[in-house]
Amino acid sequence: MPQSSEVHRDPPAGFEISSSRGPFTMRNGPVCRATEKGDMRSGIWVLDRHCNSMGFMHGGMVSSFADGALAWAVWYETRKMSVTLKLTTSFYGTIRPGDWLEAHPRVISSDNGVVHVTTDMLVGTVLAARADAVFRVLRRTAK
Repeated sequence: MPQSSEVHRDPPAGFEISSSRGPFTMRNGPVCRATEKGDMRSGIWVLDRHCNSMGFMHGGMVSSFADGALAWAVWYETRKMSVTLKLTTSFYGTIRPGDWLEAHPRVISSDNGVVHVTTDMLVGTVLAARADAVFRVLRRTAK
């Protein structure tokens, strides 16, 4: 049964809480990253504070999670910081408190500092949302 409280939950096996968290993510996470080399997945336990008045994950929170997961994939591919130029999110189902939402990003192309990425966001094996984005890679590397 899904847990809907704000009680801390450990990440599932193969994930750890991300150490590269800015102020926005600190307040809206915690976001987790896969630990195996080459695995770009991100995940988040959906908490009550992530949800709208109808009781499921707010679309803006889904988009924010997708943006972070896609930025992580860009960093993984380029080892450089980046900014989002465009983000499109499509929704296919509701995401409830207590759900583990997992992003499975893929880098589509990277050319002249512009990176196209996509991610499926799954609850279990069910596609809940998909996001496509374009990022601009910055000259500086991560801190």
